[in-house]
Amino acid sequence: MADALRIGIAGLGTVGASVVQMLGTKGAELTRQCGREIATVAVSARDRGRDRGIDLGNAQWFDDPVALARSAEIDVFVELIGGEDGAALASVRTALETGRHVVTANKALLSKHGVQLAAIAEKKGVLLNYEAAVAGGIPVIKTMREALAGNQVSRVFGIMNGTCNYILTRMEAEGLSFEECLKEAQRLGYAEADPTFDIEGHDTAHKLSILTSIAFGCRISADDIYLEGISNITQADIRAAAELGYRIKLLGVAQKTDSGIEQRVHPTMVPTSSVIAQVHGVTNAVAIETDMLGELLLSGPGAGGNATASAVIGDIADIAKSRPGFQHGPVFGRPARELQPYKRARMRSHAGGYFIRLTVHDRIGVFAAIARRMADNDISLESIVQHGDATETEHKTVILVTHETTEAAVRKAVEGITRDGHLVDKPQVIRIERAA
Repeated sequence: MADALRIGIAGLGTVGASVVQMLGTKGAELTRQCGREIATVAVSARDRGRDRGIDLGNAQWFDDPVALARSAEIDVFVELIGGEDGAALASVRTALETGRHVVTANKALLSKHGVQLAAIAEKKGVLLNYEAAVAGGIPVIKTMREALAGNQVSRVFGIMNGTCNYILTRMEAEGLSFEECLKEAQRLGYAEADPTFDIEGHDTAHKLSILTSIAFGCRISADDIYLEGISNITQADIRAAAELGYRIKLLGVAQKTDSGIEQRVHPTMVPTSSVIAQVHGVTNAVAIETDMLGELLLSGPGAGGNATASAVIGDIADIAKSRPGFQHGPVFGRPARELQPYKRARMRSHAGGYFIRLTVHDRIGVFAAIARRMADNDISLESIVQHGDATETEHKTVILVTHETTEAAVRKAVEGITRDGHLVDKPQVIRIERAA
C-alpha cells in the first residue's frame, strides 16, 4: 500500500466536522477505492476547546490556518473557513505556493480570486478542487470539466440556493408570506440570522460566476451579474403564476450570445410542467445545454453538512487516486492564462417574455394608458387580466404577460406607467424562462 495521503483541515464547523467524521467512518472503503489510505493529520479552528462531537484522534492542532497550510506534514489542505479574503485567501494561497493540493468549498473566495489561484495551482502542478463550492453534493463541476469534454455549452442555469427554494416552496404550498417562511427557514437552520447573502441572490451569483467560467472559457466576473433577490415576491405573484401555469423559482442563468455572455440571477417563472419546476425545498438543480448532448439536468442536495462534505471527500479521493508526475487538468477547464476576458452581452430579446403585476388606481383610462405605454415600446401582450376584490373600489391589480421583448423595453414601459401616476404600489416584473 502506498503512503497515506495526509490531510490538513482548516475550519471545523458543520461541514468540517462532517468531513473529519466521514474520513474516519469511511476510511476502509476509501482506501479500497483510492488505493491508499487517507488520514486526517492536522486541523485548525478558532475555538480549540469546543465540543464538536468528533474524534480528532492524534491530529495536530494549529491555531493559525496559514501555518497549517505551510506545514510539511500535510499533502492536502482543505479550506472550510469561508469568506472571500482574510484567513481563507491567505491560507489557500500559501498552500498552493508551497506545493500542497487544495480542496475548498468556498464559492466567495473562488468567485473573487479563482483565476489568480488557478494560475498558481497550474504553475506549481497541484490540484485546486472545489466541487463543494457549487450546488453542494451535486457533481456539476466534475460533469462540466470532465464528462462534457468536447461539448459546446450554450446555456447553464438552475436553482443554486436551498434557502430561497425552501421559502418559495413553502409560500406556494401553504399560502404563507415571505416573512413567515423566512422565519421558519431560520428556525430550521436553512437561513442565517442575517439572510441577506442568500435571499438577495449573492450566494447564487457567486456559484453562477464559477459555472460561467467553466462553461464559456472566460475569466470569472461576478460583478457583471444582474442581481435580484426574492424578498419582494408576494402571495399575489405566487397565485398569479399558478393561474397562468407557472411556478416561481430563483434561477441563476448564464448563456452565450452573439454579443457576449449574459449572466443574471433573479426570480423566474418556469412552466409547472418543466422538470425544474418540480425541484422543491432545499434541493438544488443545474441544467446544462450543449450542442452534442442536448440538455442535461443534475439535481440533488445542495447544502448541509453531509451533502457538502460528500463533495469535499470526492475531491480528496480524486487527489488520492492521482499519482506523482501525472499532468493535472486545468482548474477551470482550460489553462488560467488562456481564459478569455469576460465580455458582457448587449441587452437582448428574452425568449420567454415577462410577467408584469401592477396595482393601479381604479379609474377611467388606466387600462388604455398601460396599453399605450406597451405599444410605444413595441411590446406585444399575450394577455392582460384584471384582478381585484369586489369590495375594493380604490385600486385593482393588473396582470400582463408579454411576448418576446427586451429587458430595456419592459423597464422603459414600466417607468412610463409609474411616471403617469397610475400605480399604487411598486410594480413587479418577473421573467418567464424557457426551462427543462
